[in-house]
Amino acid sequence: MSPMWDQPLSLNKAFPFFSLSLLQTQVIRSWYSTSGLPNHGVIAAKQPFKVELEMNKPYTWCACGYSRKQPFCDGTHNSVQTKMSPIKFNVEMTGYTLLCGCKQTANSPYCDGTHKKNWVQQASLSTCPSRS
Repeated sequence: MSPMWDQPLSLNKAFPFFSLSLLQTQVIRSWYSTSGLPNHGVIAAKQPFKVELEMNKPYTWCACGYSRKQPFCDGTHNSVQTKMSPIKFNVEMTGYTLLCGCKQTANSPYCDGTHKKNWVQQASLSTCPSRS
């Protein structure tokens, strides 16, 4: 019989009292239900915003999720305890684009489809702490 460390570890056999699904649920709730992913804002919407943007015009996308002018920044990040800053950008062509509403995108400020994930769709939408 080979030593235990040569065999694949089964979490259920090694720690029968430990439920991986319970841990995953707790981690998902603590990471995503109120504060979003690390370095991501709170979930402001569960779908992207289709907006028409003008070529070479400066825009400021809300990254914290608390703006009342979604998907754009209204300065609310200055009045809440967040270290997040808005994303400044412009576009090279006038036209429609999808800006992220869930604030969990890996391609800020653009939608990358993260809003379709179950944990985003099941999350509660957050409101600004200073307005609650």
